[in-house]
Amino acid sequence: MDMELPLISLQRMPVYLNYLKSMPAGTRFVSSGHIAEALGLGEVLVRKDLAFTSAVGRPRVGYSVEELIAAIEEFLCYNGKRNAVIVGYGALGKAILGYGGFGYYGIDIVAAFDSDSEKTGVSSTGKPVYGIAEARAEIPRLNAKLAIICVPAQSAQEVADMLIESGVKAILNFAPVSLKTPEGVEVRQIDVAANLAILSSSIK
Repeated sequence: MDMELPLISLQRMPVYLNYLKSMPAGTRFVSSGHIAEALGLGEVLVRKDLAFTSAVGRPRVGYSVEELIAAIEEFLCYNGKRNAVIVGYGALGKAILGYGGFGYYGIDIVAAFDSDSEKTGVSSTGKPVYGIAEARAEIPRLNAKLAIICVPAQSAQEVADMLIESGVKAILNFAPVSLKTPEGVEVRQIDVAANLAILSSSIK
C-alpha cells in the first residue's frame, strides 16, 4: 500500500494474527470491535491497522476470519519462508534454536555458529552448528537474511559486521550493547536485564 506503516502498527500485526488463529473453530466472521475488546485496544486503532492489509470488512458482519488471516500473513510475508541463523550457541542460543514456534511466523532458523569448536556438529533439533570461521561462507549458501546475536557484548559489533558482510539484512541483538550498522540493515535490541529492571521499578 502507499501509506507508510508505523512501527507500532507493524508490531501489532502478529498479535492480531495470533488472536485470530486462536478463535474457536468454525468462527466465520469477526468485527474490529470484537478484536479490539479481546486485545484491550481501541476499535478505531484496530481498523486503522487492518487497513494496511488487503482485508475488507463487510457492513454489519465484519471481516471474514479466513480472509483476514490470509491478508495479515500475506502482509507479513509469512507465506514465504525466510531463513535465519544464530551466532552464539550458549544457553540462550540453544534455547532459541530449540524453540519450535518460529515456523508459525514463516521463519526457519537453519543453523547456529559458535567460536567454541566443542559446540560444533549437529544440535539436538537436527540443525547444524558451525564454527564461526565458516560463517562468511555458510550464511550466503543458506540464504539467511535474518540473524540472532547471542554473544557477549565485547564481541557483538564484530559479529554484526561479519553478518552484514555475509548478506544479513536484519539482526535481533541479545547482547547488551548498541550496534552500529549501515543504512538498510534493521536492528532490534533485546535487553532482558534492562526490561526486568523496568518491571522491577514498576512494583510498588
